[in-house]
Amino acid sequence: MSPGDEQGYTDYAETGQTRTRLPDPDPYGGAPRRPHRSSSRSLITVVGVVVLLIAAIAFANRGGDSPGEDEAASRTDRPTASATAASGTRPVETRSAGVPTGFAHTEQGAQSAASNYAVALGSTGMFNKDGRHALLRLLYTAEAADRLQAPMDQAYSTELLAKMGLDAAGNPPKGDTFVSRVIPIGTTVRQYKADSAKVAVWYVGLIGMAGSGSTDPVTSSWKTWTFDLRWSDGDWKIDSQTQQNGPAPVPGDDRAATSDEISKAIDEYGGFTYAR
Repeated sequence: MSPGDEQGYTDYAETGQTRTRLPDPDPYGGAPRRPHRSSSRSLITVVGVVVLLIAAIAFANRGGDSPGEDEAASRTDRPTASATAASGTRPVETRSAGVPTGFAHTEQGAQSAASNYAVALGSTGMFNKDGRHALLRLLYTAEAADRLQAPMDQAYSTELLAKMGLDAAGNPPKGDTFVSRVIPIGTTVRQYKADSAKVAVWYVGLIGMAGSGSTDPVTSSWKTWTFDLRWSDGDWKIDSQTQQNGPAPVPGDDRAATSDEISKAIDEYGGFTYAR
């Protein structure tokens, strides 16, 4: 995100949803909810992608041969694309600024990198200038970091932070909890070469303010984040990226949680690191 767009997000045409169920009354006691996102959410949807290049190359990633594969291929329920499943490869154990680093120079390594980078770029750290600069230098190639730092700072303006309910340093009001998370659902390799990879991450994002006075409660959105990665300095780095809406499932009939329930869940449930 940047989330943001957080989750880090671009304003591409929304994927169709057949129905929407809004909580009644408003979960956080704010103004009546409108059928369209608030201006602050529209702005945050633009943040992470406004400065990024758009590219797409379709290439389905196929699984390798294994004993019994010919027999499995004859089954009608065999998936047409590679399943996101544990590979048996140990996940990376090194971290920089709290983000996993040191990924394998393989397709699986690229998928793990893309997933973990999406989580980092969709975090609340992107709303703090120092944290954002640290992530930019850590996750992007040097050329991309130089190119994107100023536009990202402009995107995460004090005006935007204020509309999200944050102060100039990216902090929420006392007693409130600002939520910005990316949760990957799966990945696919669009293209892979010796020193470059294009990996798409399908994820659900959470963003909003949990607080008794919040008028921008935490909501979810479904996105696909595509990263153009380059092997640089012994690790996968982001060279460019793009996002698009969906695919989004039909909303369920779950009761909207209260502000206190959301805040408690965010405090109690930590995020995951991802590896294939």
